[in-house]
Amino acid sequence: MSSRRKALTGMLLSMAVAAVAFLAVTGARRAPSVALVDFGKAPHAVTPVYDAAVAPASSASIKEFHIPITHGRIEIAPGKFYEGWLFGGTVPGPVLRVNQGDRVRIVVTNESPMPHSIDFHAARIPMNDAFGPILPGQSKSFEFTAGDPGAFMVHCGTAPVLTHIMNGMYFAMIVDPAGGWGTRADKEYVLVQSEFYAQLDSANGDLVMDRHAAAEREATQVVFNGQAFQYKQHPLEVAEGDRVRFFVVNAGPNFTSDFHIVGALFDRVYPDGNPRNVLEGVQTWGIPAGGGAVFETTFEKGKSGEGMYAFVTHAFADAEKGAVGIIKVGNPGGNAMAMH
Repeated sequence: MSSRRKALTGMLLSMAVAAVAFLAVTGARRAPSVALVDFGKAPHAVTPVYDAAVAPASSASIKEFHIPITHGRIEIAPGKFYEGWLFGGTVPGPVLRVNQGDRVRIVVTNESPMPHSIDFHAARIPMNDAFGPILPGQSKSFEFTAGDPGAFMVHCGTAPVLTHIMNGMYFAMIVDPAGGWGTRADKEYVLVQSEFYAQLDSANGDLVMDRHAAAEREATQVVFNGQAFQYKQHPLEVAEGDRVRFFVVNAGPNFTSDFHIVGALFDRVYPDGNPRNVLEGVQTWGIPAGGGAVFETTFEKGKSGEGMYAFVTHAFADAEKGAVGIIKVGNPGGNAMAMH
């Protein structure tokens, strides 16, 4: 074989090896990444209060969440304890955050003594396949594509649904739009409004559910993130000039949330959390039971700058039962506890 032919053969062989290597590397890069969160091992932080701050979604295209169902004792108002039914060990349960287009894998294990289920408002999926009963000691797995952006409710759908939701079986799921929100937020918080219907258990002094009060819509507590007034004692803290985004979900089971910040207006409101539905310059926005919305406001110097701002449901009979908190902007003086 001539030296020229040998050189050509060697060059072709080198190109073939390089092409195989490139395809192998490219294929490895294209393999979908998976982010796994097990809320049985890493429950949402609730001390000293339910952590309302929410981190960005991971870049993994597949999000897998393991969610245990348990029963346990929770504090629903200062010094008032209640026997709750829990997703991930807390009320509300953990916050799930994904990107539009992500594949979402769910594994739910029922560690409680009675049947429960799970219902994702963000999922387009036959309910009989995914949302059916999970008996004690059993697990259910399913997956769906998060095709719609928004702030969504997740809850137990086992009959009577009123009883399961009033006992704490709900949490929020955020689906960030593929193109982003159109603005950059300095801080992001999630707030889940809900109601408790409680009566005293004379046997141990704790609170237990009152089904009759729930049927009559006579709530004993109306709360953000599971406990009355918790963000008056522990305000949400932001800096002057911050744009703050709130993901607000109303778990109900009965009341509308009329979300409002005293001393500020919302630059933008996204009903259901869909950026195509954007409204501007909004004072108060109502969220039905089972719904959600995304709110943005800027605490601008010379306007809604350094100071204290109450966030409430503007149905004040409900706010006075616990659905009120404080946003602390900068380092103002004054007593937040005395406000609203």
